[in-house]
Amino acid sequence: MKRTEFQVVARMRVREAKALLDAGHYPGAYYLVGYSIECALKACVARQVRRCDFPDKKLANEAHTHNLENLIRVAALGRAFEADRQANAALEVNWAIVKDWTTAARYEVGVSEAQARDLYSACVGRNGVLPWVKKRW
Repeated sequence: MKRTEFQVVARMRVREAKALLDAGHYPGAYYLVGYSIECALKACVARQVRRCDFPDKKLANEAHTHNLENLIRVAALGRAFEADRQANAALEVNWAIVKDWTTAARYEVGVSEAQARDLYSACVGRNGVLPWVKKRW
């Protein structure tokens, strides 16, 4: 996928998550808003690859993950993210919520409204992880 496609999908998943959240479909909302972070981070990874350059095999292999903490590292955002989290307690709290998201959430049936709203807010709210990532994609 192209970087711009990851960006489009990240935005799309946020809109879908909001619709599901508003409709009371909390497990789906939880999964999709978390997935938006994965797509946004993959857009950051894609930014590292220059057009017409042959991609680095190690980077390509490491980017094929759903682990958000690993994607932060692969996207070369680790130091900046750590520094900004230390300077911004709200971002740190939001990351503490977001980092625990996994693709296994797509099988969860017992996600509560509070869990879904907390993750949504941690992802897209003020001092959310997604706005931070968007500044770098």
